[in-house]
This record gives sequence, C-alpha cells and structure tokens, in this order.
Amino acid sequence: MSPKNDTQNTKNATGFTDEERAAMKARAEELKAEKRREKSAKKREEGENDLLAKIAEMPESDRTMATRLHEIVTANAPSLAPKTWYGMPAYANEDGKVVCFFQSADKFGARYATFGFNDTANLDDGAMWPTSFALKELTPADEERIAALVKKAVS
Repeated sequence: MSPKNDTQNTKNATGFTDEERAAMKARAEELKAEKRREKSAKKREEGENDLLAKIAEMPESDRTMATRLHEIVTANAPSLAPKTWYGMPAYANEDGKVVCFFQSADKFGARYATFGFNDTANLDDGAMWPTSFALKELTPADEERIAALVKKAVS
C-alpha cells in the first residue's frame, strides 16, 4: 500500500478536501450575492469591494501579486467586471462569465499562485495554447506579458 498524500489525508466523507469544500461554499455565497446585486445599480462597485476584501485576506506575498494583477486587469480590460469566483479574485465579461482569475498559493497550499483564463478568453493560438500561469512573483516583464494577454482575452 502506498503512503497517502496530504490531500488524501484531509478528505472527508464527501470525498472533497476541506479546501475544496470551502471553495464550493464560497461559490455558493458568491452566487447569492450576485442575485442580490442584479437588482443593484452598484453591481460593479460591490463586486470590486468583494474582490478587494478577498485580496486583503491573503498572505502578503499573494496579496501583493493579487493587488498588482487587479491594477493590470482593470487598466487593460476596463470592460471586465471585478468579482469573486470560488473565493478568488476574478474578472467577468458583460455576460457575467469569468474571463480571468487569480488563485493564491495559500488557497490550496500550493507552492505557487496561478493567474488563469477561462474558455471565454480570446486566447486561441492554433490547436494548443496556455490558459494558466504559475506565479511566484511578478517581474516587469511578467506584468507586460499579462497585460498583453488580458487585452487579447477581451479582444
């Protein structure tokens, strides 16, 4: 019998880890908040407030990256609406579909954070292209690349 990894050790009776269950619970709360916001003229502002609150909860290294990514996304794709998605900062198109998101390293105990794009992003490049990127820090070159990808994603 092989030794179990940490993820298997934290699974409960439902088969999900505590972190996965927390993400699902966060998503359920986000959906409830979105329904309330549909009636509100301040939908964008409330979504951004939720996103900034999630960023504020992150450990400093993730918080620094998430804050900078927020600045990059909002500057290069102002049409995207800030929101949270499974407890992560995310940016949605006018249809409410998430185009890109940030996942902190701390969220699932990973060794790196992730900046990713969903299939709503216009990143198609032949038959295969990257949709997520591991981040340990953000260099000026990384920031330029992300800005270009975000612009392309909404083009």
